[in-house]
Amino acid sequence: MYSYEDRIRAVTLYIKLGKRTGATIRQLGYPTKNSLKSWHEEYERRLDLSSGYVRSKPKYSQVQKEQAVKHYAEHGRCIATTVEALGYPRDWKGTTIEQFIEVVDSYIRWYNEKRIKISLGALSPIEYRVSLGLAA
Repeated sequence: MYSYEDRIRAVTLYIKLGKRTGATIRQLGYPTKNSLKSWHEEYERRLDLSSGYVRSKPKYSQVQKEQAVKHYAEHGRCIATTVEALGYPRDWKGTTIEQFIEVVDSYIRWYNEKRIKISLGALSPIEYRVSLGLAA
């Protein structure tokens, strides 16, 4: 993270050098091209830069992150299956309520009946219940 003074120095040099990102970065040794451009855009909009860094809203809640880590650890440490099973990131635009309900229902069914749990002896919940004689 760069200080206010570092960011102002970079933006003023960027403007002085004719908005040439490469020349600015070479001369200062920082920042990235995208950072420099976003700082300049902010400077143009506000005629100043914010004094501190403002974190945007997180993309995923803490609960979603914990579910992802738990699923990842319990299912062979495979990112692809974790993303697929948890269903995100996913674009829901154009999805009907019925389709959404179907996806959620299928995930719940998979979670409650088919997923393999290490704590259940590498069995699915249904297999575990059958092994205990609690289900037919």
